[in-house]
Amino acid sequence: MGGGTELIVICFFLGLSAGVIGKIKGGSFLLWFVIGACTFGIGIMAALLARVERNEPRRACPTCRNVIKLSDQVCMRCGEDLDWPVAEPVEMPATAP
Repeated sequence: MGGGTELIVICFFLGLSAGVIGKIKGGSFLLWFVIGACTFGIGIMAALLARVERNEPRRACPTCRNVIKLSDQVCMRCGEDLDWPVAEPVEMPATAP
């Protein structure tokens, strides 16, 4: 094996590990794979420090019922323009005097 082949193998496994970590945290495997392979180790640290996207609140699109992030303004499936959800008023039970 030449020096170039070893470097490609190392970059592949660095990208693979960053991709797996990024996928576990809810990101795109391909994006984190490319970042990990191109930055030679820094991508793994970035994937470890990235926020977890699975914990973000979600809502259903009123048109197609696709589940999307609460902060999304447009549904990616049907293109519906979404308003920020308004908190529904909660009725307090009447207390006895």
